Amino acid sequence: MTTNAEAIASWNRSSRAALEDTAVDGDFAKRHLANPHLLRLAGPLPGRRVLDAGCGNGYLSRMLAERGAIVTGVEPAQVLFDFAVEKDRHGSTYIQADLCAPPDLGAPFDVVICSMVLVAIPDWRAAMRTCVDVLRPGGTLVVAVPHPCFEDLWHTWRTYGFYRTSEYLAERTMPGPVAPDFHRPLSAYLNEMARLGCALTEMVEPGLDPALVPTGPASIEAYAHLPNFVIMAARKAA
Repeated sequence: MTTNAEAIASWNRSSRAALEDTAVDGDFAKRHLANPHLLRLAGPLPGRRVLDAGCGNGYLSRMLAERGAIVTGVEPAQVLFDFAVEKDRHGSTYIQADLCAPPDLGAPFDVVICSMVLVAIPDWRAAMRTCVDVLRPGGTLVVAVPHPCFEDLWHTWRTYGFYRTSEYLAERTMPGPVAPDFHRPLSAYLNEMARLGCALTEMVEPGLDPALVPTGPASIEAYAHLPNFVIMAARKAA
């Protein structure tokens, strides 16, 4: 069983080139599929306290700050944390900590965004609990993960021209190019949100605009037919 510390150590192997390539608005899929919905579901940003929970290289924190949010980013991996601090131009606050056991983060947040993070954390329930605990009553939680139903979409579409899967219900480790991800059924995330007192307000399964397929990487056509991500917005009980 992979521990949080082992997962964090894996992310510390991230290359400078990869961080620079995704420093502005993430990769192709995040740029066209995730970011527009993350920003929309967060709601009005000027003057609001926003936590970027597991901020990675800080690209989303910077996008939020550019739109007027008062941003705090939490990131445990030293390489990613250092890069986020280096690239900051808006006076955002960055805290190096495991999301499962962070220090005092100050006043409650109006919005907590946890994008493509829970899937990378072995102790994900503790991380989600933190996201809810630091949110003000009535505040907005936005969670994005690779769609658990279609996690191997890119590779199987490239090989077969359609999607194939053989296992969905069992939780398992999925090797990645830098660090592992951890598969759980979609119901696990939704049920945990409900257990923590959050009511789902919207769920998005974004599809790629077909007009972008010719300009995207190989196998990106799959994303015009099946969702690569699922993005969930919820409201904490008042």
